[in-house]
Amino acid sequence: MNLIKIPKEEYQDRWQKVQEMMNENELDVVLTYSDDRATYGNAYARYYSNLPTHFEPVILMFVRGKDPIVLTGPETDGYAQQVGIIQDVTVLQEMSAEDEDYPFSVIKPFVEMLKNRVQYDVKKIGIAGKIYMGAQLYESIVKACPEIEFVDVDQQINVLRGIKSQAEIAVIRRAYEIVNLGMKTAIDAIRPGVTEREVAAEAEYIMRKNGAEGFGIDTMVSSGPNTRHIISRTTDRVIQKNDVVVVTLAPRYEGYHGACGRPVFLGTPNEQEWKAVLAMEKAQQVCSENLKIGNIGSEVEAMGRYVMKEAGYEKNFMYSGLHSVGVIEFEAPILGPSSKTVIQKYMVISVDIPLYEAEINGMRMEDGYLITENGAERLTDAPRIVRK
Repeated sequence: MNLIKIPKEEYQDRWQKVQEMMNENELDVVLTYSDDRATYGNAYARYYSNLPTHFEPVILMFVRGKDPIVLTGPETDGYAQQVGIIQDVTVLQEMSAEDEDYPFSVIKPFVEMLKNRVQYDVKKIGIAGKIYMGAQLYESIVKACPEIEFVDVDQQINVLRGIKSQAEIAVIRRAYEIVNLGMKTAIDAIRPGVTEREVAAEAEYIMRKNGAEGFGIDTMVSSGPNTRHIISRTTDRVIQKNDVVVVTLAPRYEGYHGACGRPVFLGTPNEQEWKAVLAMEKAQQVCSENLKIGNIGSEVEAMGRYVMKEAGYEKNFMYSGLHSVGVIEFEAPILGPSSKTVIQKYMVISVDIPLYEAEINGMRMEDGYLITENGAERLTDAPRIVRK
């Protein structure tokens, strides 16, 4: 199996885009926070340093006109230098555990480190990922710098990931190859008498075996009454004859995701379920056909919503049905009803048609697409409607 990676020089291009954003917003410093939470936590450290955060949080600090540095705790510095692109690592006092001793680590408070790194008066610092920072860490940094203005820059910095490079596209293709293998395996494993967890185990095994480093969201295999809600947890419920089983997979490869969701019918679906899944298939198709350069994402999503409304499931389309896929499984730009984002070449967009909180079993039909000059290239290959 060939290992596909993002080349080192591409990270330097990403740093330059942050510098340009800093200049546009008159920022002296930008701090991007990351931790090891599977869904959102790893995005900034992985995107800008190829550093998979683990155990201790990480802050990447961008200073105007300089390469970024890594700020972290005393157990991460060697690991960060080994696996990350950024070799300049500082152990921060504010990120060190108060109840542990590290007698051989050089630990610096944020304000001292800032004065040593920035040779001018810092007036404005942008923070990305503030929503995920613990209150103690955030307050300790802000209180240490009472003369500095802190502003949120998530929106300004997240949009920089929207258009994928050729290297990213290659990595994402591999992620989708992995999710396709996982979905095929899950579908094959679904039968009366097995548990949801047994199906998930089969899918996760084949995805891990083929290169998945982890999962952007926990594998969701839900059956029968467990399908009713948007969020499910894979349980030890035994799958029954005539169940609907909903599988949602999101493996991560070299920091990037593939994502696929499918309803699987065991036996004969009832008339309502069949009507609903046909509407979902139609909504998926009409959205994918209109994923074209220059179209407004929210207008394309509205086409899918209209199909579901006509089928009687308007209120069961409960979240934004189009979103980007990258170092987060559902990352900006999110192309829901309030979005004004224009679809552009080399975006990777997931069309995720939901049907939840209904009088029938819940379902999700999710496919991924690469936007090209010739329209949307589908990256998922599982049948949209599966009957066993």
